[in-house]
Amino acid sequence: MAAWSDLTNDVLEHITSFLALPDHYRFGSVCKNWRSVSKWRRYPLAPQLPWLVLEEEKETRKHKLYNLSDGKHYSIEIPELHGRYICGSSHGWLFAIDIKINGILVNPFTQECYELPPFPAYSRKADVTTLIEKVPNDYTGGPRNYTFEEMQTKIVFKAILSHDPKKRSDFTAMIMFGCLRTPAIWRPGDLCWTVVDGPERSMEDIVYFKGNFYVVSPEKELYVMDFESEPNLIEVGPQIDIEGFPFERYLIDFNGNLLLIERFCDYEDEEQELNVTVGFNVLEPNLEENILYEWFDIDDFALFLGRNSAIYVNSSHFPKCKRNGIYFTHLTRSFSAPKFGCHDLGVFDITNKTISKFYLVEVFPPLVGSPVWFTPNPW
Repeated sequence: MAAWSDLTNDVLEHITSFLALPDHYRFGSVCKNWRSVSKWRRYPLAPQLPWLVLEEEKETRKHKLYNLSDGKHYSIEIPELHGRYICGSSHGWLFAIDIKINGILVNPFTQECYELPPFPAYSRKADVTTLIEKVPNDYTGGPRNYTFEEMQTKIVFKAILSHDPKKRSDFTAMIMFGCLRTPAIWRPGDLCWTVVDGPERSMEDIVYFKGNFYVVSPEKELYVMDFESEPNLIEVGPQIDIEGFPFERYLIDFNGNLLLIERFCDYEDEEQELNVTVGFNVLEPNLEENILYEWFDIDDFALFLGRNSAIYVNSSHFPKCKRNGIYFTHLTRSFSAPKFGCHDLGVFDITNKTISKFYLVEVFPPLVGSPVWFTPNPW
């Protein structure tokens, strides 16, 4: 039998195609030749579960990440994220904002980075062309005074990409900003964000689906973005009329189907405004037939929801992944809650209507931000 050291480079490279990200780095640490082969990276990574981006460690300033596949924590040096609040993830990239309210789009494993232009004014009542230099006036003129630390976590509610920037340079970024979570878009080369014209009401989630951005509102309305002249939102699809009052709604491109997920919460502590998730509904708005269908099963798949661009995976590829489950992270609306961003993480079983914990370690309040799902995209 041939020794491992006798394996040819083409065989070694083929082996790397079966390795998850941590194993790929371990492979490269075996010897000089294996390290050389590991850097070729001509094969994609093996399928992987999303990781959970946790807090920045105060002493080391490294970011702690939790790998759901192996149940381990990894501390990674990501200089671009020092002191920044992560407001979204999409296609393996992170949107992050510093204390001066400057935004970046970064791939934490390749360190590729885009500097984002100043965000529009926080309030829709203010001039939307107001730039961030006017923050001390604009951001303290609302219903209450906000500090820069608070605005760092409030200015952008969610951020997604149309495509992976490593694969398409003409990608579009869309954010939901301000008190009404107003949509705005940016493309590489743009000097400012373009605010999308639409109804004067708050929005809840966005998704890029079959070449278009879709937006859902708390008023049970679904919109598609029209690019023909000035970007604006056009109402489409059926009226979403399901009993109950969801705490949040999410949109996801699920195997070529546009799904709308409703999340229901109860107060765990009314005085501190702590919400705890109690269930989900899975709906499909059929845009052609103008009908809304309710799903009671997603088969072997699992969904991952939160501040990230919604993710789905085939759970049959991962022994530790719950089939027909919805993994969720906390979304608080309170700055006063001592467990801000930390206490409501779990997985909902769509079949049994039960919730269990996937992360048993206590997540203490981080320096900046709350847990965010993220799929590593190192090459």
